[in-house]
Amino acid sequence: MTDKTPSLKTRPRVLSVSINDLRTLRAAFMPFLKSSGLFVPTHNEYGMGDEVFLVVKLLGKEQYALAATVVWITPAGAQGSRTKGVGVHFKGPDGAKLKERIKELVSDTGQLTAASHTL
Repeated sequence: MTDKTPSLKTRPRVLSVSINDLRTLRAAFMPFLKSSGLFVPTHNEYGMGDEVFLVVKLLGKEQYALAATVVWITPAGAQGSRTKGVGVHFKGPDGAKLKERIKELVSDTGQLTAASHTL
């Protein structure tokens, strides 16, 4: 017997985020990942390793669309009143472009010590 229902794992799901200021960008950026990543607040449920199609709007003017993988989950009710959401690891050449752009934006403002959504 075969299951004809397509698995959610086989189809990337779209995850969108708009980051409108540098403080929010610094808090969401995950530079400690090999290809970097972002924390995305969401009420949708994701599992570790889920493939997603990430759409990022930066500072109201630039938009990026790329493949990503869920590598971090902050559940509802997490310690320290952290925001529910997922951290995604950038993939491919579009991910590399977004990583470089975020690093450029964050470094222009200096590395201010601030709370992040992850570490």
